[in-house]
Amino acid sequence: MLISVMSGFAGALLAPAVCGAAGKRAGWILAALPAGLFLYFLRLLAEGGAVSTLDWAPELGVSLAFRADGLSLLFALLISGIGALVTVYSGGYLSGHPFLGRWFLYLFAFMASMLGLVLADNLYLLFIFWELTSFTSYLLIGFNHEEETSRAAALQALLVTAAGGLALLAGMVILAGVTGTTDLSGMAASAEALRGHPARVAVVVLLLLGAFTKSAQFPFHFWLPNAMAAPTPASAYLHSSTMVKAGVYLVARMHPVFADDAVWHTGLIVFGGATLLYGGVRAAAQTVIKRMLAHSTVAALGVMMLLFGIGTEAAVHAAVAFLFAHALYKAGLFLVGGAVDHATGERDLRRLSGLGRAMPLTAVAAAVAALSMAGAPPLFGFTAKEHVYAAVLASPAVAAVTVAGALLFVLVALAVGVRPFVGRPLDTPKHAHEPSPSLWLPPLVLAAGSLAFGLAPGMLDRALLLPAAAGVLGESLTPSGHAAHGGLVLGLSAATLVVGLGLFFARDRIRELLGGFRLLSPGEPENLWNAGMRGMVWTAGAQTRVIQHGYLRGYLTLVFLTLVLLTAPVLLRHSPEVGRILHSRSLSALLHLRYHEAGLGLLMAVSIGAVVHMRTRLAAVAALGVVGYGMAVIFILFGAPDLAMTQFVIETLTVILLVLAFYHLPAFAPRARRVFQTGNLLLAGSVGVVMALLVLVAADERHPTALARYFADNSLSLGHGRNVVNVILVDFRALDTLGEITVLALAALGAYAVLHLKPRGEGGKP
Repeated sequence: MLISVMSGFAGALLAPAVCGAAGKRAGWILAALPAGLFLYFLRLLAEGGAVSTLDWAPELGVSLAFRADGLSLLFALLISGIGALVTVYSGGYLSGHPFLGRWFLYLFAFMASMLGLVLADNLYLLFIFWELTSFTSYLLIGFNHEEETSRAAALQALLVTAAGGLALLAGMVILAGVTGTTDLSGMAASAEALRGHPARVAVVVLLLLGAFTKSAQFPFHFWLPNAMAAPTPASAYLHSSTMVKAGVYLVARMHPVFADDAVWHTGLIVFGGATLLYGGVRAAAQTVIKRMLAHSTVAALGVMMLLFGIGTEAAVHAAVAFLFAHALYKAGLFLVGGAVDHATGERDLRRLSGLGRAMPLTAVAAAVAALSMAGAPPLFGFTAKEHVYAAVLASPAVAAVTVAGALLFVLVALAVGVRPFVGRPLDTPKHAHEPSPSLWLPPLVLAAGSLAFGLAPGMLDRALLLPAAAGVLGESLTPSGHAAHGGLVLGLSAATLVVGLGLFFARDRIRELLGGFRLLSPGEPENLWNAGMRGMVWTAGAQTRVIQHGYLRGYLTLVFLTLVLLTAPVLLRHSPEVGRILHSRSLSALLHLRYHEAGLGLLMAVSIGAVVHMRTRLAAVAALGVVGYGMAVIFILFGAPDLAMTQFVIETLTVILLVLAFYHLPAFAPRARRVFQTGNLLLAGSVGVVMALLVLVAADERHPTALARYFADNSLSLGHGRNVVNVILVDFRALDTLGEITVLALAALGAYAVLHLKPRGEGGKP
């Protein structure tokens, strides 16, 4: 399974080269990879699943552990199967695009990330792939990077899902600490440790935050409709059948752990129901195809969360059935919408009509997908809707919310999938025509799937849906069949179609009523989010203006003042001990002080005094250089020639550079007023006293350690060097030294760029 996941990333790296060599056939050729993965997962499904584990970082509890059970295989088949169709579609939809290779790189990287997410059997491995899906979806949403709307939508999606990812990580860390395991498959057995634990509610809230942001639940729903700025293949793949269902997958996978947690189930039911109603109402108010489908996707995700919140066997079975049906018809409708836009140049439903004659194959795919979304027999959407109704009837309130959402689904389905293809043709920016096979074949295949599985729901149940539900519940289920739901469910389903049809015919009136719909506007979640982002930017700007004022003296004053204020109280609190150290150290130093050491110290003190009294910068730099060279001599006297050499080099370069820089600066400004001079003197004296005391206290401490002996014994045998200091820097602290070298290299590159950055003249020449 690791190879199957990694093959997606390998395909992403090879995709640009394939596009360059294959041209217009690139989509068909590249589709072989996800199609092959689809067949591989079908084989695993027939074999009953598989497990694969490879230790990665066992000290941190992280392993490359993958598990293919019924639930993960349901998602893997959707990801790879629909991925193959979207790959074919992308080749036609983006044909001739200069960045087509880049598109397939992003698409395959996202596909591999999603496969890793649903197959991962380790908490932290799941989180790594979770974040990879956020990053790769950011690239896909912002693919049209020259458009401001695309960049803004991509950034918003990344920020919302990444914020939820941080909450998810916190919840995972706490969960792993409480249960004592990071294996998802073994976590249900350790769930007893979570019951009654003080952190249980916190874990629930954090995990739900991660799931809600990823799956666009109210009030984090707004990023998904805005993400429709992405090209249609991304909308069909990410936002109907894969990425937005990652949160649903997490909730399903965690069901055994929180099976008896009231907060978990209540949160899913409340927020799922709110998302269903909100998304459905907003969808009915739209006129653009993709935005209407996007808001209806939000509503559908609410249905899934609601069903997993109910948590019964019937509800879980209904959830996986609805998830599968939704992936088929919603991906198909998105692809149809893109084909219509591509062929006509029009997206507004009010200006689309009579396209069935010009686009017969697209019309058939659209009609079948729309009727499945509406829940019309014999399509699989009908079977899924019956499962949903049977699962929610026990609660009248939940049933009412579900039926209301289903009515709006009928309206949206007919408006998007039927209305543009019937009636009198209208003029469009482009002459309406049937697009290339790469645009009509993928939605037609998805429509055929809705029909085939609707005609044989029992076969699909036994082969895929019941194993998926068993993966959620941790126990096997028996087929029920929609006929066992009874006449009430069937009657309710028929009434939904009839009333929904009436809503469709009254859609213009409904749109007028809902056109200005904003929940708690201007306190709507998206408005609050945007206000928060603007406030954060304003706060950052104000803080920068205050702190980063551009005056070096101010920066140094702040740093030194902070040092004194944080350190001096601690020294005063331990003043008796500090006094003892000062007395013993000072007396010992005076008794053992040699004449040349005293002379060197006096020279440095005089040089420091000269620095602050010089009237020219060059003289001050020269006096400061004497201090630096004096420090280098001290290093030599106390047996540190390496440090002395470093100090000599640094001091020489500093003096040279400062002299070269100051040569071009104006003369000294008039001296500061006496009050500032006095303040600077007091601060400088305080820093000197504090640092001297810290050095004395640190020198008095004696911490038993084996490091010195270890380095002395092993520098030659392990590091092949007799200079212990050099071996420590190069071998034992190699990564730290490499980091320092990297910083210096980046600084050098920056300096080089600044020195060679010249303004262009009027003629465009430097």
